[in-house]
Amino acid sequence: MNQRPYTVVLIVPTGIGAAIGGYAGDALPVVRAMAQVSDRLITHPNVMNGAQLYWPLPNALYVEGYGLDQFAAGQWGLRPVHQNRVGLVLDQAIEPELRWRHLQAADAARATLGLNLTEYMVTDAPLGVELRTAASGATWGTIQNPDSLLRAVKTLITNADAEAIAVVARFPDDLGSEALSRYRHGQGVDPLAGAEAVISHLIVRTFQIPCAHAPALSPLPLDPTLSPRSAAEELGYTFLPCVLVGLSRAPQFVLQRTSLDEIWADQVDAVVIPATACGGSAVLSFSQTSTQIITVKDNTTRLNVTAAQLGLSVQAASSYLEALGMLVAHKAGIQADALRSDIDRLSLFT
Repeated sequence: MNQRPYTVVLIVPTGIGAAIGGYAGDALPVVRAMAQVSDRLITHPNVMNGAQLYWPLPNALYVEGYGLDQFAAGQWGLRPVHQNRVGLVLDQAIEPELRWRHLQAADAARATLGLNLTEYMVTDAPLGVELRTAASGATWGTIQNPDSLLRAVKTLITNADAEAIAVVARFPDDLGSEALSRYRHGQGVDPLAGAEAVISHLIVRTFQIPCAHAPALSPLPLDPTLSPRSAAEELGYTFLPCVLVGLSRAPQFVLQRTSLDEIWADQVDAVVIPATACGGSAVLSFSQTSTQIITVKDNTTRLNVTAAQLGLSVQAASSYLEALGMLVAHKAGIQADALRSDIDRLSLFT
């Protein structure tokens, strides 16, 4: 009798300054390694997106954060697809030359990668993105005209048969800010990530359709001291390619069980998260199930929400390398203590 697929969820929350996964696609090496020890790996755009760099994996599912929360709660399931027809929404606030750069990136994805894109839409009003920083240092943001965004998305779904949505919003340029400088040098929080999450959450919550966002920004001046973790964002005029690639095979959301091909939360075997970011909705949902939660100490964040504070039962790993070993043992059905040099004798239950 065949065992069911070993399914892992990898979460690195957005905009919290994660040492790994808080920069420009710098968690992709973790994803690539974890995909080798799992049959199905579910993760989210913050982990997979590396601007113009990406690494498609046949067993990795690209799931937007709000959709991932709904999945973890057992409200939505995931239906894998071979290909999505991706609709592109551009913010009216994007300047003409910068708009052309993004349209050329989309055309390149069609001609070079063979992706299936619909006609694009420009919002009927500037979206008005505003950035915010919480006291913890985590980032978030707002948009002034969400209705304009929703109208454009609805048009692409209704009239152009879009099955997934890529959004490019004009974000404020802040070339001289200390926060941007620290981020570019691998020391700060991504100043854009929180606002990006607001945009994609709004669309997924409203339409139950895969979505991801790429910010439109003016190119930054050359900095020879740039951190390798931030360098992917310096390669060109747009962050759109990784979003289009991710959305092209992002699973569709289903609201009730209809097929054996679907994936639901009760099929998840393990969840891997930073040790100080245990308070997210998805983690709390999985903590109510038999899913094994693995925390990674090395992946520090600006938060301090630990498993101990929340009373969660977890396996603590010092690094992603150790977490990978835990996953291998778990998948093989081996008790981790059996891999250590000493093991306690079986005790009498009293």
